[in-house]
Amino acid sequence: MHGLNLLALGLGAAWASGINLYAAVLVLGGLQAAGIITLPPDLAVLSHPAVLAAAGFLYVAEFVADKMPGIDSLWDAVHSFIRIPAGALLAAGALDSYGDGYQVAAALLAGGALAATSHAAKAGGRLVINTSPEPFSNWFVSVFEDVLVLGGLILALFKPALFLTLLGVFVVGVIWMLPKLWRGLRRLFGGRRRQMDRDGGGLTLDFRSLRGKKPPAPP
Repeated sequence: MHGLNLLALGLGAAWASGINLYAAVLVLGGLQAAGIITLPPDLAVLSHPAVLAAAGFLYVAEFVADKMPGIDSLWDAVHSFIRIPAGALLAAGALDSYGDGYQVAAALLAGGALAATSHAAKAGGRLVINTSPEPFSNWFVSVFEDVLVLGGLILALFKPALFLTLLGVFVVGVIWMLPKLWRGLRRLFGGRRRQMDRDGGGLTLDFRSLRGKKPPAPP
């Protein structure tokens, strides 16, 4: 692979890992095992049968969890500690045989940041979708995410310039969207908490009301 292809592969793998790590491993490892692509030496292990079997099992588990409102957000929360470092390592592995230590370190940092960005977009979006009482939106978004990972990696491998352009658009869009998404979630869950307090579902203590008041005198 040439420099542009390796860059697209590393960043594409990191981006895809933030959305669905196991789908990314299956796509890259499966294409290598089928002889369609040749991965860099540090990523060739993805085509090992044991790695593919483990990724396939975990992909099925994620496929099921993604269709269940609430469970999908719990799954995302746990995978905050898995997808981001895995994305960083995949990005560094893609460039390890091409660049020097500084380039690999940069790939490690960029890969982690990119995996964190795509993971935050996915997890935040799922929290919003889970406010809907019907399950069909979860199913649609879950399938769309898998198709997005597959399509994105195919572009990264065979149309690297186009992929990197679209990736730049994605990053700009997420940077613009995340603050708005965060404010919306705060208003949503803040409103629900106030409703629970009014309904007696929560116990609150207003410490401001105690300021300036002296304790009652002993009898």
